[in-house]
Amino acid sequence: MSGVLVTGGTGKTGRTLVHVLRNNGVHARVASRNPAAADPDAIRFDWNDPTTYGPALDGMDRVFLLPPVDSVDPLPLVEPFLRQAQRAGIRRLVMLGSAIVLPNAPSAVEMAAQVQAQPGGVVLRASGFMQNFLRPHPLAEHIHRLGEIRTAAGDGKLGWVDARDIAASAAALLADLDMGARSDYLITGPHGMSYTKAAQIITAQTGRQVRVERVTEEEQAAAYRASGMPAEFADALAAVERGIKMGREDQVSTAVLDLTGRPPRAFAEFVSDHACEWTQ
Repeated sequence: MSGVLVTGGTGKTGRTLVHVLRNNGVHARVASRNPAAADPDAIRFDWNDPTTYGPALDGMDRVFLLPPVDSVDPLPLVEPFLRQAQRAGIRRLVMLGSAIVLPNAPSAVEMAAQVQAQPGGVVLRASGFMQNFLRPHPLAEHIHRLGEIRTAAGDGKLGWVDARDIAASAAALLADLDMGARSDYLITGPHGMSYTKAAQIITAQTGRQVRVERVTEEEQAAAYRASGMPAEFADALAAVERGIKMGREDQVSTAVLDLTGRPPRAFAEFVSDHACEWTQ
């Protein structure tokens, strides 16, 4: 047997990746903490339970790796999995990482290096997800309730990317083991965009008035904590906005086009596809 183990297989990117792989005739095993009983290829996987690693890897020769979320230091959990994946003979391992390295996250670079040292190891460094503008993300919840985007990023730009394009890029690497691949790809949308521009696009395309409310980094961190995020992660996420404000994250690439043969979706197309999110 061969196929792709998709960790985080019920999340924003994983769910779409499974769909793309299966539509292309690739066996995809959905790994999550709460596997769907109706899916015969769903299996329980929990980063905090290493006994779930072996059964999930059994019979697979490729892996899509989504590290533990809401953690500034996921390496202690990921490292044992990587060792087990190597023993299992995994031939390609694609990790979804971030183009933005969280402050006080010393293991992020080391984790990427360990993935790249695996046979067929590839890191996709994705920019900000356009899906953050959809509920239940705190950004989207605030738009829905108050018609505003709270940000400490000023007019800084980010290369926002649609999770569907991340999934398509990962699928291209995982469906074809003969495909030549680099060990690192920066995955972005077609252009940098500020929160102010995002608000203008949502307003223009949906008729829902969305404004930008500028807050301090401390106020943003407090809002993230209030939404239920772990305190350390909330503080780190708010600190990221300082880097955006300073222009550090204003970068775009051609990786989606290079991997899939088509350009990434623009934010205006994303808004058009999800217009009901802001008009309900």
